[in-house]
Amino acid sequence: MKSSIARKVAMALSAFFLMFFLLQHFAINITAVFSPETFNDISYFMGTNPVVQYALQPVLLFGVIFHFVMGFILELKNKSARGGVKYVKYAGGANASWMSRNMIWSGLAILGFMIFHFNDFWIPEIVDKFVEGNSQEGKDYYHHVVTMFENPIRVGVYALSFVFLALHLLHGFNSAFQSAGANNKFTRGGLQKFGTIYAISIPLGFIFIAVYLHLAHAGAH
Repeated sequence: MKSSIARKVAMALSAFFLMFFLLQHFAINITAVFSPETFNDISYFMGTNPVVQYALQPVLLFGVIFHFVMGFILELKNKSARGGVKYVKYAGGANASWMSRNMIWSGLAILGFMIFHFNDFWIPEIVDKFVEGNSQEGKDYYHHVVTMFENPIRVGVYALSFVFLALHLLHGFNSAFQSAGANNKFTRGGLQKFGTIYAISIPLGFIFIAVYLHLAHAGAH
């Protein structure tokens, strides 16, 4: 019982970390819409700062892997627990939302997208810096983003992936606070409203960035 609670708390803490990172990532990316120069400046700082490169990025990768692995473990434990109680008919739809019953599938969709996203941005940057040894001074990060979003199929994949992220967050946000013991009768209403706003607005914001950059530069090359 204690190990189960510990796993849920660990899952919640990793969720808080990833939700904070998502907000920070959006705050950086939205500058591409308003000021390519600012986007390039921030991207250069993030891409060359040793604290970000050698401390924060490894922590982020660990957080992503930990969150998904722990999510799969908890899902398997839950399925095992339901399967072991033969005299109780499990009626998930009666007391759980669609999002809560399909977190494993939305999580897999997001994991697939992250691999796709890393292949678009993170891996080319790592190769450019550490394999080819190119200087990042004056690098046009904005141009790379625009080039990626020239392809409407890629934009569609991004948009669909962020829809899955929104569905995942609609349940995951409140679930994380509940596991951490912060979702009680005094805070439940406010957290649910804030969670819904966060779960919809942040993914929608990322979709807006991709669609805007695609339309703003359509036919430019």
